[in-house]
Amino acid sequence: MYIPFEDLPEESRIWIYQSNRKFSDAEFSEIESDLKLFLGDWAAHGTSLESSYQLKYNRFIILAVNQDVQAATGCSIDSSVEFIQSLEKKYNVDLLDKMNVTFKLGDHIAHKPLIDFKKMVKDKAVTANTIVFNNLINNVQEFNESWEVPAMDSWHSRFF
Repeated sequence: MYIPFEDLPEESRIWIYQSNRKFSDAEFSEIESDLKLFLGDWAAHGTSLESSYQLKYNRFIILAVNQDVQAATGCSIDSSVEFIQSLEKKYNVDLLDKMNVTFKLGDHIAHKPLIDFKKMVKDKAVTANTIVFNNLINNVQEFNESWEVPAMDSWHSRFF
């Protein structure tokens, strides 16, 4: 069952998928329609999941579940991954590769393999103050407080 993202409790679990390229506005509109259909039917052991999503920067898909109502289980998580894989195929993008870093360079959102990001750190092309997207966060509260942060305040700090 879809509910507005802002209505989810702060402890709701989230999953963040980042695209290796920017989606067009038309693609993001289609993805939004597909997400609403998927979330409308998303269930765990026959019980509807109270869930939501956010689409950010034409690059990020954030799924969320209110675990207080019904916890996402292995099968329901598998179905969400299958949904994300279907988007990968449909739009010829990579959404599941966790070995990439997305960060802000001025107004631009950059996406680099981790090895290239490390080289940029070494070359001082990015700094500890560079805003990064910390996709390892687990709940809505962390998303609101710690998703877009200076690299020094996330797991990226180990490279500085």
